[in-house]
Amino acid sequence: MPEARLALAQATVHLAMAPKSNTVITGIDAAMADVRAGAVGEIPAHLRYGRYAGARELGNAIGCRYPHRIPEGVFEQQYPPDALVGRDCYRPTRHGEEHVLHERLIRLRRAVRGKET
Repeated sequence: MPEARLALAQATVHLAMAPKSNTVITGIDAAMADVRAGAVGEIPAHLRYGRYAGARELGNAIGCRYPHRIPEGVFEQQYPPDALVGRDCYRPTRHGEEHVLHERLIRLRRAVRGKET
């Protein structure tokens, strides 16, 4: 497709030059192992779709907060099912450039989980 040629070339170069890590595959493997083991759960009620008759009576969408409306873009709110709270499949290391992701993820997880930074 001629209209996508430049975008695809730029994406290819970017991905080829990006730092690589095996923690991505270990994270995917851990998540897949959870699914195979049945370690799943219900979507938290506040994140469930709530724009249909009877949704409120089921508790759906009550208390959901939209992080894009605040400057920080992140705040305390439960996203995983109860059974998976605190389960971290992706664990970046401190090797190479990955240390930046490691530090950022620590801050994000603390904010979302309501722990002091």
